[in-house]
Amino acid sequence: MNHSQIFRFSDSIDYSTGGIVSKQVMKNEKGNVTLFAFGKDEGLSEHTAPFDALIQVIEGEARIIIGGTPYDLKNGESIIMPAGIPHAVKATSDFKMVLTMIRA
Repeated sequence: MNHSQIFRFSDSIDYSTGGIVSKQVMKNEKGNVTLFAFGKDEGLSEHTAPFDALIQVIEGEARIIIGGTPYDLKNGESIIMPAGIPHAVKATSDFKMVLTMIRA
């Protein structure tokens, strides 16, 4: 992504049939912002992260599981995944999200 240029997250990444696409938007020593596009039924298996992470759904729908509890999110909704708690992502439709991680 270029500095000082207007863009739309949803237009900045395309789907890949049966896959997941990611695109780094920003990264520095304080954290990073990554854009993801998931095909329906694609996902990220359960894992943990050392920092809190914010998911912003920008297109479609997904199930986010945090500490064993499922949350169904749709376009325009967000959720914070706390550091050290197992979480997973599963696209229930074609789905795009912005993931923001801030390092402590």
